[in-house]
Amino acid sequence: MALTPQNERFILHFGEMGSRWGVNRTVGQIYALLFLSSKPLNADDISETLGFSRSNVSLGLKELQSWRLVKLIHQVGDRRDYFETPKDVWEIFRILMEEKRKREIDPTLSLLRDTLLEPPSGPDEAYAQQRMNEMLELIELSTGWFDEVQRLPPETLQNLMKLGSKVQKVLGFAGKLRGKA
Repeated sequence: MALTPQNERFILHFGEMGSRWGVNRTVGQIYALLFLSSKPLNADDISETLGFSRSNVSLGLKELQSWRLVKLIHQVGDRRDYFETPKDVWEIFRILMEEKRKREIDPTLSLLRDTLLEPPSGPDEAYAQQRMNEMLELIELSTGWFDEVQRLPPETLQNLMKLGSKVQKVLGFAGKLRGKA
């Protein structure tokens, strides 16, 4: 599969961004290639197109499968495994957010809840627990909001996001009305 300059730029950029998102460059580039491909690709196709070793591609695909960002596909008459990304970008967004939450947010919530069960041993620890409780409340509020947003149909979520700062204006107006009542 030959890459156009535009696709190559996208793939290279995703590789660089991958390292900022907690995956290595190879994984980011494999994902970008699969995302852009109109048909499922096998590991040999990916290896040849990106110039990566077959073992690096296999490891990258395993990583992407663990994130649920690629699906394994079988084709009739072909024993090789093929891979593709979900077609709906909103589904990709939801999967990514669920995985980030499972891997990063949920363990932090567990730690905070467990830590706050222990009585403080002195004023410094009481202060630290107060700060941890503030963090816990913020994360619980954020995750509760995210759970509500995640249940919205993609069209509604897209419309909500398009509102942008208009939501803040509406909330500010509503707050002024409550203040006058």
